[in-house]
Amino acid sequence: MELTAAHVWVMVAAALVLFMTPGLAFFYGGMTRAKAALNMMMMSFISIGIVGVVWVLWGASMSSGEGFMQIVGNPFATFGLEGITTPDGLIRVGYAATFAIITVALISGAIADRAKFGAWSLFVPVWVTLVYCPLAYMVWGGGLFGPEGAIGKALGPAIDFAGGTVVHINAGVAALILVLIIGNRKGFGKDPNHRPHNVPFVMLGAAILWFGWFGFNGGAATTAEQGGLIWVNTLAAPAAAMLGWLITERIRDGHPTSLGAASGVVAGLVAITPACANVSPVGALALGLVAGIASALAVGIKFRFGFDDSLDVVGVHLVSGIIGTVALGFIALPTDGVGGGLFYGGGLAQLWAQLAAAGIAIAYSAILTLVIALIIHKTMGFRVSQEQEAVGVDLSLHAETAYEFGVGGHGGSFQPLHDLITGKPSADAKTAETTEDKERVQA
Repeated sequence: MELTAAHVWVMVAAALVLFMTPGLAFFYGGMTRAKAALNMMMMSFISIGIVGVVWVLWGASMSSGEGFMQIVGNPFATFGLEGITTPDGLIRVGYAATFAIITVALISGAIADRAKFGAWSLFVPVWVTLVYCPLAYMVWGGGLFGPEGAIGKALGPAIDFAGGTVVHINAGVAALILVLIIGNRKGFGKDPNHRPHNVPFVMLGAAILWFGWFGFNGGAATTAEQGGLIWVNTLAAPAAAMLGWLITERIRDGHPTSLGAASGVVAGLVAITPACANVSPVGALALGLVAGIASALAVGIKFRFGFDDSLDVVGVHLVSGIIGTVALGFIALPTDGVGGGLFYGGGLAQLWAQLAAAGIAIAYSAILTLVIALIIHKTMGFRVSQEQEAVGVDLSLHAETAYEFGVGGHGGSFQPLHDLITGKPSADAKTAETTEDKERVQA
């Protein structure tokens, strides 16, 4: 089959979405403390590696094809992509993989500074298999929420063009569950050193995310008209959300911040994701404005209720994801003059469908994530020790630092690191101390 412009566009869109995960690494890495920046970025990068393998072996098969009770596809139907040989099929598999990658990577921001890297590396494939793939199947693979699904037939198909339920609500709920299980960072709400250490990194990450999001939303466009609407909406909603967030900061705190601008952009991108092909540009502006204000207010909830959502995954992705999904019940455009949201004369039908999709996504993600996280936490443990957290997870888990700060020159064994992690001097250090003692005696 000849390579068409449509094939090329989906491949480019997939590359843009894949680039979003390194962008997320910068966004999250800049928001952490300096001594946790590398670990935070590694949690995104390891997600690429693990999910890339899972998706080829069984993930793609579980998210499409013949399903079990309209909930999940057969993992062995196209195991290892066996039987998927057409350009359309393989390109779509690659595009879908990038969504799964960034969804699980989004969760990591909630547990910054305190999660075991090994536990996270186990959580990623299990969560993608048991939570992400089934939900993707229910929404996009012909499952419960599709036109032929049980819920789709009863209430009408829910609209989720690019991942309001599958990606953002799903990740936001999972993040909240992990935070509640793992617990708060030491000094949460009191230690000023928990503030972002590199705001330029945060803004760079937000810029990369916005750039990649045009592929995230636009990759599935089927016509030039639809593609154009998606592009404009993906510009309009984040722009309005950024302004809404900054205005909220100005009124509440007396000053707008760079961190707020970056976070506002992401909130708007989250909100427009499910709605990008189904609302007007003016609707996108209104949706973005509401999402920016709501998420700016929501990020403070963690202090009120005492849960340490480190990098505001719940306040941004869950809150704006719900707003974008439910708003379609009000502002969805009619299709060929039929249906649409409440404000377009479509009645309550679409709103019920959107509420059902959001509610089931929340319940499914919460229950399955709770089971997965509790098993990991009760067996291998999900949290580092207090000593490792105090030293910093970069040093204690990866034996690296993002910045030297003039403390190098300790030699290959990096003696202070070994002492801080284990509380015992290394064999090399003991040998060195013995040699030094002998030299002193001889002197």
